[in-house]
Amino acid sequence: MDVEELSLGVPKPILDSLPDPDGDAAQDMQQAVRGLETRLNRAIDEADTESEAAAYVVDAIERLEDHYEKYDEFVPELRAWGQSPIYAIAWRNLQGDLILQLQEYDWLAPHIDRERNLRLVEDGIRFGKR
Repeated sequence: MDVEELSLGVPKPILDSLPDPDGDAAQDMQQAVRGLETRLNRAIDEADTESEAAAYVVDAIERLEDHYEKYDEFVPELRAWGQSPIYAIAWRNLQGDLILQLQEYDWLAPHIDRERNLRLVEDGIRFGKR
C-alpha cells in the first residue's frame, strides 16, 4: 500500500498561547505529537489496505475526542478553584487541531467517514439488541 505519510505538528498559535512558548509544556506537546505521528505511521505502514489504516486513525481520533472533552471539563474546574486554565485550554485546543490535521489527508478522509459511519451502525445495532 502506497499512501502519503502523516505529518502532524503543534500549531504556533497554540504554542504562543502558553505562558512560556519554549518551556516544558510546549516540549511535552511536541513530544506527544511526535509519538502519535510515529505510532500512526507505523500502523499505516503495517496495514494491508487503506481501510485498515483508516481504522487505526479513527481509533486515534476517538481518543483525541475523549481527551478534548476531558481537558474541556478541566477549564471550569480550574477557574472555580482560582487556577489558570491556560494549560488545559492549550491541550484541549491541540486535541481538536490534531483531529483536523488528520482529516485533511485526501487519501484518508473518505475512509475515515466510512469507518466512523460503520462504527455508528455497529453501535446502533449493538445498543438496539438489549
